[in-house]
Amino acid sequence: TDGTRDVAAAHGARVLRFRRGYGRQYQAALAEVPHGVIVTLDADGSYPAGRIAEFVELLLGRDLDFLSVSRMEEMTPEAMSRMHRFGNAVLSRTMRWLFRVEVKDSQSGMWIFRQEILPFLNLHAEGMAFSEEIKIEAFTHRDLRCEELPIYYRDRYGESKLNLWKDGLTNLVFLLKKRFARRPSAHETTSPAAPSADRTP
Repeated sequence: TDGTRDVAAAHGARVLRFRRGYGRQYQAALAEVPHGVIVTLDADGSYPAGRIAEFVELLLGRDLDFLSVSRMEEMTPEAMSRMHRFGNAVLSRTMRWLFRVEVKDSQSGMWIFRQEILPFLNLHAEGMAFSEEIKIEAFTHRDLRCEELPIYYRDRYGESKLNLWKDGLTNLVFLLKKRFARRPSAHETTSPAAPSADRTP
């Protein structure tokens, strides 16, 4: 309703429209990217969009597959309320405990990764839990090289659509279900092809 689609299209962006749902929209959009490096971030001015080129160079220079940013080390006082910080801490610690991944910010919405790793990620979350799921899948995969990078996080433009208690509890339940749900047996799954030796985007 704020004209974002028109502004983006006027600057040459390809604007896609999908059904509602954070994870559902991400999965549909990612399927439209044929190759290269994918960069995601919230379009509310809170993430350092001006550093995208730097982060892509970092990913390629370190020969990484997935790079996530952490907002927790440095942010403006208005960027996140105390309750949101508490909720993020609970979810991040729970994710570290359940999946043994060293991720400080499980809810970060900025990731930089190679499109070619998508077949290796078992992604199903249709809502906000997609953010933590993609990190779990990347960081727990033994063949993928992943890191987390601290950033400066500032207060956003506009009003947040997050529902602290509803989204927080939903994400917490998702973590428990993903960790303890029955895993398919070997004959029920197929392994993706190994990554190409040529890792140039």
